[in-house]
Amino acid sequence: MNPADRLAGQSRLPNVKTTIFAVMSQMAARHGAINLSQGFPDFECPARLRQLAAEAMAAGHNQYAPMPGLPALRERIAEKVGDMYGAGVDMDTEITVTSGATEALFVAIQTVVRPGDEVIVFDPAYDSYQPAVELAGGRCVHLPLGAPDYAIDFDALADAVGPNTRLVIVNSPHNPSGSALSPADLERLEQVLARSDAFVLSDEVYEHIVFDGLAHQSLLRSESLRARSFVVSSFGKTYHTTGWKVGYCIAPPTMTSEFRKIHQYVTFSISTPMQHAIAQFMADPSFHLELPDFYQAKRDHFRGALDDTAWDLMPCRGTYFQLLGYRRIGNLPDVEMAEWLTREVGVACIPVSVFNADGNDESILRFCFAKGDRTLDAAAEKLRAVGKELHPPDRTCR
Repeated sequence: MNPADRLAGQSRLPNVKTTIFAVMSQMAARHGAINLSQGFPDFECPARLRQLAAEAMAAGHNQYAPMPGLPALRERIAEKVGDMYGAGVDMDTEITVTSGATEALFVAIQTVVRPGDEVIVFDPAYDSYQPAVELAGGRCVHLPLGAPDYAIDFDALADAVGPNTRLVIVNSPHNPSGSALSPADLERLEQVLARSDAFVLSDEVYEHIVFDGLAHQSLLRSESLRARSFVVSSFGKTYHTTGWKVGYCIAPPTMTSEFRKIHQYVTFSISTPMQHAIAQFMADPSFHLELPDFYQAKRDHFRGALDDTAWDLMPCRGTYFQLLGYRRIGNLPDVEMAEWLTREVGVACIPVSVFNADGNDESILRFCFAKGDRTLDAAAEKLRAVGKELHPPDRTCR
């Protein structure tokens, strides 16, 4: 037997297929649809940041960076979280620069999860969590977040936390729903975990995209939560540089030491000129401080174009995603509805059911508004026709 053929029945992730993000982006390209599915901007990162990256390359910063990340960048990160969250973080022992947030999430999970451990996740959940847990030999325990608010049910969490609970994964601002933790939520999380020795993984990649005057409630604000948490963020979301793949993880020294043992064999170090550029760009915090207003304007622009239609606009407190319900428009399953919109209407999106382990379908779709106004206007014009001139097929008639 060809050794390669043996993999057919021995996959480490037998249930994993190509991600829905790649599938919908490919479908958008095939049908010439406006792509509001995958979460990336269609506008450039700051010109000054591009200039700094070019200058770093020209200056010869093109060899391996230190495994934990450039000291200058880790120093800037420590300054930022101190200013924003009041957290005194040690740049040498608590901050690691990673290949985007995805690597940080993966490595954090591999660091603490052992075979037989339980990991609590909240559905709808970002799709990289469960595969990483399964590769570590753990099992995900899924707790639902219900529309339209997608708030954590802390009583259900308290019931779910048990002797086998190794890790709880939280995500705020939340992808795909756009919900965000409040100060009261942090207090409840502290209370629930006070009698547990579980770790926490806090996915905070949209930390600078919070709306309506709200402050991001990083777990770094809480001493008790910080003592057990990996806190992950991403420069890709903040600086419109998703292709640079630069993120970071903050954790207590002992946890960081174990994290780095795995990180060094996954990527070892991250793009040196990009780290130089980001470190210099962070010297002026105005960009990330102005980012909430920038994206709130886009959110309001997109919502305003659809507020007198049959689409149901779900609350959006953060991220650059807007959920739209379509129960008043049609009754197709959300995957089929997303495909129909891409193929027949010319707008690609993501069905929310793919973020649920049980595939629960609430007839809700996710649209990315990290786009230029012309793109948003063109997409909104097409979506306004849905339910008026354009009607999806009826599930009951098929």
